[in-house]
Amino acid sequence: MARLNPANLAVAQEIIGRYPVPRSALIPLLHLAQEQDGYVTEDAMAHIAELVGITPAEVMGTCSFYEMLKREPVGDYMVNICNGISCHLLGSSELIHHAETTLGVRPGGTTDDGKITLEAVECIAACTEAPCLQVNYRYRNQVTTEDFDRLVSELRDGTTRVAPHGKLAKVRQQVSEDRRAGVSPPDGQGEPAWMARNPSSNGDGS
Repeated sequence: MARLNPANLAVAQEIIGRYPVPRSALIPLLHLAQEQDGYVTEDAMAHIAELVGITPAEVMGTCSFYEMLKREPVGDYMVNICNGISCHLLGSSELIHHAETTLGVRPGGTTDDGKITLEAVECIAACTEAPCLQVNYRYRNQVTTEDFDRLVSELRDGTTRVAPHGKLAKVRQQVSEDRRAGVSPPDGQGEPAWMARNPSSNGDGS
């Protein structure tokens, strides 16, 4: 259990100074605490409550609402397999079962070596790339069981480098050129690229 360390306390005070109302800084402060320890400790929540002038219960309420904020230790790599409708239709349930068998844990569990925490989640907003997953919220698209096994091996041996869980970073989804929706042209100048690839989506019911 840990409060914010001196370096992060200085960052927290700078963050709070950006807002006219201190409690408005609550979410970035929770991310800061998670980056420090890999999850948000009870002591960190109490410390944040002191800094912004609210109760620890209010901090807990916010922390427990957001799926990305963890209140218990997790593995170095959070592997979230999407089981939304698009991914489900394209095999994510089978992928989740394969992951359980391969890793030896059920969703919510962490492997014995502490490397990987497996989660089955609802839509992660990459339906055109189903079935997909995230590693510490970095996207992997159109994942097969073979892709999954290769990913796990590379995470464990360091071949694939992913920032530790809790490390804040800007994430951009990478979609290949031939799968991008494309810009819809002005009326009367033809169909957008996505419609040409999906004739059944032309809107006339045919």
